[in-house]
Order: sequence, then structure tokens, then C-alpha cells
Amino acid sequence: MKKSVYITTVEPNSGKSVITLGLMNELLAKIGNVGYFRPIVNQEEDNHVQTVLNFFKLSQTTKESYALTRAEVIKYLNEGNEQKIFDKIIRKHKKLQKRYDFILVEGSDFAGEGVILEFGLNVKIAVNLNTPTILVGNADNKKITDFISGIQLAYDSFKEKNVQVVALIANKVPSKYLKTIVERLRKKVDEEVYITAIAKDETLANPGIRDIIKAMDAEILLGEHALDKEIKRIAVGAMQIRHFLKYIKDKTLVITPGDRADIILASLQVDRSYNYPGISGIVLSGGLKPEKSIMKLLEGINTNVPILSVKPQTYEAATQIESIKVQINPDDKTKIYRSIRLFNKYVDSKILMKKITDFEAEDKMTPGLFLYMLEERASKNKKRIVLPEAIDPRILKAAAKIVEKDLADIILLGKEKTIKAIAKENNIDLDWDKVTIIDPETSPLKDKYAKKLYELRKHKGVNLAMAYDLVEDGAYFGTMMVREGDADGMVSGAIHTTAHTIRPALQVIKTKPGSNFVSSTFFMAMPDRVSAFADCAIVPNPNAEQLAEIAIMTADAAKQFGLKPKVAMLSYSSGTSGSGEDVEKVRKATEIVKKKRPDILIEGPIQYDAAVDPKVGKKKLPGSPVAGEANVLIFPDLNTGNNTYKAIQRETGALAIGPMSLGLRKPVNDLSRGATVDDIYNTILLTSIQAQETEKEGKAPEKSDSNHKTESKKAVKLDKS
Repeated sequence: MKKSVYITTVEPNSGKSVITLGLMNELLAKIGNVGYFRPIVNQEEDNHVQTVLNFFKLSQTTKESYALTRAEVIKYLNEGNEQKIFDKIIRKHKKLQKRYDFILVEGSDFAGEGVILEFGLNVKIAVNLNTPTILVGNADNKKITDFISGIQLAYDSFKEKNVQVVALIANKVPSKYLKTIVERLRKKVDEEVYITAIAKDETLANPGIRDIIKAMDAEILLGEHALDKEIKRIAVGAMQIRHFLKYIKDKTLVITPGDRADIILASLQVDRSYNYPGISGIVLSGGLKPEKSIMKLLEGINTNVPILSVKPQTYEAATQIESIKVQINPDDKTKIYRSIRLFNKYVDSKILMKKITDFEAEDKMTPGLFLYMLEERASKNKKRIVLPEAIDPRILKAAAKIVEKDLADIILLGKEKTIKAIAKENNIDLDWDKVTIIDPETSPLKDKYAKKLYELRKHKGVNLAMAYDLVEDGAYFGTMMVREGDADGMVSGAIHTTAHTIRPALQVIKTKPGSNFVSSTFFMAMPDRVSAFADCAIVPNPNAEQLAEIAIMTADAAKQFGLKPKVAMLSYSSGTSGSGEDVEKVRKATEIVKKKRPDILIEGPIQYDAAVDPKVGKKKLPGSPVAGEANVLIFPDLNTGNNTYKAIQRETGALAIGPMSLGLRKPVNDLSRGATVDDIYNTILLTSIQAQETEKEGKAPEKSDSNHKTESKKAVKLDKS
């Protein structure tokens, strides 16, 4: 598994760039093939991205090195589309992981609009990337108690979201408090966390000539070879020379109007005098430049003092320079090397590198990773998915998205003229050359499907004329396409009932060998995890045997989609604490699963809170490998399952992906009639991956109707809301 580390902070001006530069230097020395990534940058041409890429000569572009600008993040948050942020971050991160053995990820800068949301976003980014984290705190100008409580609060926030903080680094610490801060932090966090403190470095904190050039768009008049100078203080030259000289100290920046040749020449002489300290540079204000004769004189002086010209007037220029936020610029190699030396001095790189490289991420599926995985898997082996309800704009929008990303071959059922008119009316940009449109009423396949349907259903009283009528219905036509191998899967139900979608599949596709009925599962993408819920859509009141089969089918489906199934058989009591007919059904179903499939981790009966909350799980069922960690939740009946998934979806904003039908020989999936475009899009991806799995399994021999239980009214009568 490709590894990463996430460096983040809790506030502005933490100096985390020191950690980034120092650690990148170590990673390149020890690992070699290392990439750099910033999820969020202030602007497209980010200063720190350029610094890291240029100094370490990384073979990636600026565009590849970040996911979103701050403005884009604010836009998505204002639209209530936070998941889009994580989707983009994960995709960019994964793309870099294909090229590099290790990725150093640096968090945002806590600057500008949206700072109040930034810490929470950094926590969620760490969750979604499932990567170890280095937390950097700024101890500058703070009481020790305030600093300790602040960084502990941040640490606890990451820990609550199951993010592994491998190191806490206190930065900009007064030298006399280095040991004290480390000792106090040691008492506040877990023993395995590496803790260190870095002393404040005034040189890195002070601005330089390059900072002025960048911040004020200054013009360089002279001294281009001496731009790396540090500035400790400012002296405004607006007085007579004898008074001005009193203000010259070491590394002073002189600010004076461009027509004050006396101050300019005096400043250069000060820099060369053994009786005065050296100055850092001269800034000429007001956009004024020395006359030609003065410039000729200055150009003939061999000096190491840079002279800049800026547009603001003298005191405005001084104010702007004093407020400059100091950054390490790409060309400022003096500060870059100083940062690396500072890191090496205060950070035990052997310990930190071991913490990072030994870290094994939990096999945890986050919403962003799950959605990324769906697209990745679908794209690797494209399948033909038929959509019978092509007159619904939502279907066409989802199809357009699939076609644009080249994730599946889409077949639309209906009249071509009508479908295209609906797309035009709804401004849907669908590439018609990349989709197939079939009208069931006029298609040459109609005869083939009608005759086959008649053969399959004549023993149930279906005559040939009835078969012809049935295949003109999109659900039957699409199902026959799947059965006959002209499509790999079907998605329907946006404007029809569950029975309308599932019944044809039960009649002609039938269930897999070993499956006695069809059930379903939702993949519930909650803020920090993905779980499979079943059955929430098809089977109203399963008995113990059916409940056990639902658990087995759902666990196997969860595994196919990247989860390591831990199954909770839900009830109103946990373990042996309760009794009653409903509890006994769940207990019996659990025992059946254990007997049939000892490879499945399962617990039941168990209450929902004990299943998903580690603290409650440990209290109610200590020692259970499932309690508190369940990611496959099996509900005792449809009433409970359907209401629970909808309550969680509405109250937490969780994304319900599905339902995905389980037990059919080939994939046919039903949509909610309230499905959004994203719901349909995701269900198409689920169906495509199911089709890939079906292909792997190979064609199973068909069962006859005589030994099938799939047409049970109980399994298909649900009319969803």
C-alpha cells in the first residue's frame, strides 16, 4: 500500500513549512521517490508549492500538486456540497500515489476567508486520506498553559475521528521553555506519539528583501545579487542626515522618497563604514527614482545593498512592509537551508521516520475513498448498462456524467426523438455518439425477446401475444437484454415501483445458485465511514433462515466493494440481556451464519449503538471483535431497516448509495423514486462492478422454476416511497 503523511496545524503562522522542508529532505534521502501534495492552496500559483517543487526538483507540475483553491472550497461549502471537496482531494492524491512511493501532504494555511471552518476541514481531510498526521502548534507569544490546552484539544479532535496522530511538534518555542513544553505534552497524549519542540528562530520570522519585492511588486534598481538579506527593523529617512543616522542599527531597511539623494548616498556610506552596522536595503517610495546623474553615481559604487522602488508614499510603504506576512520564497535558499537545519537540530528524524513508515492504516473505507473506488473499478472493465427510464431528466443527466467520464457503455430505452427532446429541454449535454438508443416497440430484438420470454413463462400462463406486449415495457425489455447478454446490468425504478423493476428479473434472470430469494443493501456513506445496511428495500419480514442469508449475501457484497465485513445482527437488546420472539429470531439467525460461514465476523443480537460506537460496544459486549466496529448492519425487518436508513440519511447528511439487489444471477438494481442524479450515477457504478463480479464468477447453470422461490410475493410487493 502506498504511504503518505499529513502535516497540519491548528492556527495561522505556525511555521509548518519548516517541518515540511525538513521532512521532505529526510524522505527523499531515505525513500527517494517522494511526491508533494497540498489539498487546499490560497491561490493557483501557491508560493509554498513552488518552493518545495523548485528546491527539491520534484517532477510534478504545480497543477498536479494541489486539489482546490481556497475560493473553490468556499464556493462548495456555500453550495452545501462539502463531499465534492473531499472527492477532488482524494482523486488528486490517488493520482500522485500512482507515480510515487510516498506522498508528503501539507495542510492549509489558515489565512483569509473561511478560517473558522479550516481546522474541521483539515481533520476531515486526514480522515478521508486515511493517513498518519503530524500536528504542528505555534507557541509564539502564548502562555504555556494556553498553548498546551489548545494543542491537546486539537489532538483530541483528530483522535475522536480515529486519525492517528504520530507526532506533535511545538514550534516557535522560547528556548527556555523547550523542555517544559515537551514534558507537559507528554502527560496529555498517548505514549506512542512522538513529541518535540522547536525553538523560535528570529531569522525565519523576519522578512527579507524578496518578501518586499513579492508583496509590493517592487522594482529592483540595483543590487539584484543581494536579495537574500534579512530585515530586522525599519528606518524612515525623512529628516536631515545627522538625525537619520541615529536610527541605523544592524540589518535596518531604509525607506525614503526617491528624490532624497542625500539619504540614499548616506545609507550606502553607512553600509561601508566600520563605525556603523550593515543595512539590509533601501526602498525608494512614491514611485520616484533618482535623477540620471545620481543613478550613474550609484551604479558606479560597488555595493551589496539592494535598492528598490515602490509606488506607495513613504509612511504608507513603511506600514505595508511592517505588515508583510513572512513566507519562504522559492528563490530564498538561505531560509530554506536554515529551515532544514532547524528541523534537523530539534527533530529526531530516525524516530519520526520510523513512526511514519511503520504506520499501517486501518482498512477503513471513507465516503470519498468509496466513491473514488467505484469510478476506478468501473473504468477498468467497462460494462453495458441499460436504463429503461430514459424519459426522466435525472436518468439522462446521470448517463451524461457516466459517458463524460467513460465509466460504462450506456443503453437508453425509448423513442430517440422523445429522449433527445427531453435532453434539449433540460440542457443536458449528452454525447449521442457514445450512447445506444433502442425503442422496445420497434427494435429487431423485440421478436427474439418475446419468443424467449414466452418459452420461459408459458408454464405460468403467458402466451406469445402477452409476451410481445410485455417486452414493449422497458423493464421487461431491459431485463431480457441482461438475460440474453446484450447488456451486463440494468438500473430502473426512478419512476416505477420496486416490483415493476424486480419482478421481471425474478421471472427471467432468477437467483444465483444457493440463493433462495432476492434482498438488497444500501452502502451508507457517513461522514467518516461507509457501512452496508440490509435489508432496507425488498424483504418485509424475514424469518431466521432468511435473515441469515441476508447477512451472508450482504457480507459477501461488502467484501466485493472493499470493506472487511464485520456483521452486526441488530435487535433491541445486546447479547443475553433480553428475550422475546424478535430477539430469538436474530439470535437464531446469528447462529446459522456462524455455522454456515465461520469465516464471517458476526455478532448478534446487538443494539445499534453497541454495534457502531466503540465505547458502548466495549461496555455492553467486552471482547467482541465486532461490537463498536460493525460495518455491515443487518436489520430484523424491512420496517426497521427502511426507516433507520432514511432517518440517518436525513439527519446526518449521509449518502445512501443503492439499493443494490443481492442474490440475482445478473445485476438488476432498483432506484428510489426520489433518487437524485448522484444516486442514479452511483447505482450505475454499483451495477457495473456487480457485472464485473458476475463475469468473474462465470455463468452458472440456470435453475428451473420448479425449485425456485424467487417469485414470492413477499419478496417483491414493496411499493417504495
